[in-house]
Amino acid sequence: MPALTSTLDDVRRTVLLTTVHTLDDPPSFLAGPVSTAARKTTASLRIVILSPFFNAPDHPDPAARGLSRTAHWDGVQRLLTFVYVQATKVAQDLGNILLDIDVLLRGTADAFPEELVHQADRIFSVVPQDTALPPLPAAFETRQDNIIALEPDEHPPHAPPRIPPIDPSVPPLYPVVALGGTFDHLHAGHKILLSMGAWIARDKLIVGITDDVLLKKKEYKEVLEPLDTRTARTRAFLELFRPGIDHDIVPIVDVYGPTGWDPNIQALVVSKETLSGASSIAKHREAQALPALRTFVIDVISATEASVDAEDAALLKTAKMSSTYIREWIVKSKQQQQPSSSASS
Repeated sequence: MPALTSTLDDVRRTVLLTTVHTLDDPPSFLAGPVSTAARKTTASLRIVILSPFFNAPDHPDPAARGLSRTAHWDGVQRLLTFVYVQATKVAQDLGNILLDIDVLLRGTADAFPEELVHQADRIFSVVPQDTALPPLPAAFETRQDNIIALEPDEHPPHAPPRIPPIDPSVPPLYPVVALGGTFDHLHAGHKILLSMGAWIARDKLIVGITDDVLLKKKEYKEVLEPLDTRTARTRAFLELFRPGIDHDIVPIVDVYGPTGWDPNIQALVVSKETLSGASSIAKHREAQALPALRTFVIDVISATEASVDAEDAALLKTAKMSSTYIREWIVKSKQQQQPSSSASS
């Protein structure tokens, strides 16, 4: 693989291939390579993490089964958050607020979407020290000689993996999982939430998207995306992140959505900011004699929790993963362009 040089031009679409040897700690070796990839990309950065960890825990071949996805909930959200934050912060520092960043988890037994390879203008790779990249999917064969190897950042020696205690009452996957949100100008915070919901779903992920009628008081509502755009972008991301399950994306006009009536939902994914909504849903389902939901909490979005270390938490606070921030940036950018447009006319 050719060595990276400082003379690389920027490209629109980049893929970064990597792997991990543990889910117990943030992948610190990725910080520099992710930053490099983000700095050299103008439109779309897709970071693909290949590992047998991510094989389906119910794979027909016992030797190919991956980890319990519920038991490793904390480790996976830590991994996703670390990578998204590194890339998002670099893009924001460069003023590339609308850089489309996707972090994809792929098992070594999974089918690999060949379009990722064909659409990429450049492919990077990076692995932890003393670790090999799993065998690449066949789609990469034609571009094997063009993959640019990046040096990993230094990281602590491999520690034996910690096996989280297994709660026998919690299955490795739930058949039907639900979550909700506005999903305007889909950003890293949204993608962490959607990814974690899809990560633990076996058959179906239900996504409730706030209907336009409830968003009339949002800040900078003039650039808020309409429901059909928000739905299409959410679906496109989920089909990329977790193909093979049903993505049931529905508009909602209250806090409940399908969780208010569907007895087939078993799990609910929420952020810490929306825990009160989960409490309301629990009370409503109890009143309606519906089965209780197992609630899984995304506890990294607000950057005040112990699931990321102090340095990463500080970085997370400065990476403005919010739709309001993006809408404000769009409005101000348009305002700055107007005087120059008027002067030229």
